[in-house]
Amino acid sequence: MNSYMKMKTPVGELTLIGSDKGLSALLWEDDKPDRVRVKAEVEDKDHRVLKEAETEIREYFLGTRKHFTIALDPIGTDFQLKVWNELKKIPYGETISYKELAIRIGNPKASRAVGGANGKNPLSIIVPCHRVIGASGKLTGFAGGVDVKSKLLSFEKNA
Repeated sequence: MNSYMKMKTPVGELTLIGSDKGLSALLWEDDKPDRVRVKAEVEDKDHRVLKEAETEIREYFLGTRKHFTIALDPIGTDFQLKVWNELKKIPYGETISYKELAIRIGNPKASRAVGGANGKNPLSIIVPCHRVIGASGKLTGFAGGVDVKSKLLSFEKNA
């Protein structure tokens, strides 16, 4: 059974969803209800995984954490999981294009599919999909909004 808790951050209120195995989702205030496959049944502010996630996210926003160590428990297709695992390798403060991400997973023609998987990433910030930008350098879609994507990238560059 998944539990959830809400937390306030500099980019809005987030809903953290976790299982006993790890963090399953980090949802935005205005997230589309069908964007991720994870649901939570009960609020639990004392859930071990959720408290650990809250601590790591707070440290990120304080500028003292550049790598997340919390156990993750995302739900997705094999392709999505492959993309999400590759996202974790993008260094803090750096960006890559969707095409580069497709190349990194060994499927250089899959830029659009990579973009789709990126958009379904249930663990924004922790699995840093905000670090993926258009080939032209333009900021493109982000579940938290392009303005939040811009804030996260600016924050990382200035931290």
